[in-house]
Amino acid sequence: METIACPTILPPLPATYGPTRLALHAVAEAVVSPARVAATGNEIALEVTPRGFGTPQFPSGGRVRVDLDELVVETAGGGVRRARLTSLAAAAELAGLPAGERSGAALAVDRDGAGALATFFALAADVLRELHAEAPECSQASPIRLWPEHFDLAFEQGEEADARRAGYGFSPGDDDHPEPYVYVVPWAEPPRDPGWTAVGFRGAELGYAALRRASDPRSAALAFLRDRRASLLGSPGR
Repeated sequence: METIACPTILPPLPATYGPTRLALHAVAEAVVSPARVAATGNEIALEVTPRGFGTPQFPSGGRVRVDLDELVVETAGGGVRRARLTSLAAAAELAGLPAGERSGAALAVDRDGAGALATFFALAADVLRELHAEAPECSQASPIRLWPEHFDLAFEQGEEADARRAGYGFSPGDDDHPEPYVYVVPWAEPPRDPGWTAVGFRGAELGYAALRRASDPRSAALAFLRDRRASLLGSPGR
């Protein structure tokens, strides 16, 4: 995952954020991830890229990524094709994928909404990189990945046998959360303390409004994740 500058403030979410998030989630699932599968044979995971998200570099070079409201196709020879995201069918064609059953309906991708999502993902990548670096080798931390199915950036760490393994991540929103949030999801029943009060799943969450109220959103997100990790491990937070 390439290094991207971490934002110092989070913008208010525009009214177009919800439809844009849903549209970009569809692009991730139906176009960007399939482009990686086509290049690798089986890899589906994505990563945060400048002003959006995309595939890691393909084995033979090149990649496919979203830059705000555009799809960008970087070729192995160094060429670049880019176009506005208008429909899944058009995006697939630009990426060199068969149209198949991808919809030709208009995508509700707004540039301001895409910018807010990209800013959140940039924060997520920076915070998770530091948290991941703190994981001891024995915790079997997984790589940080942007998963197209849920459209969240996350990794897992902890001993499953001791009921301490959990996912640590950032979601841009879902059916139960119209706004982005930070989360911790234990694999087993979480400890009995008042911090495990997530809505819609068994875990803990820190919402976008709380991050925006913080003088330093990065520090607030990191403190939350460390605190929930400490609760799960049964030791004082860092």
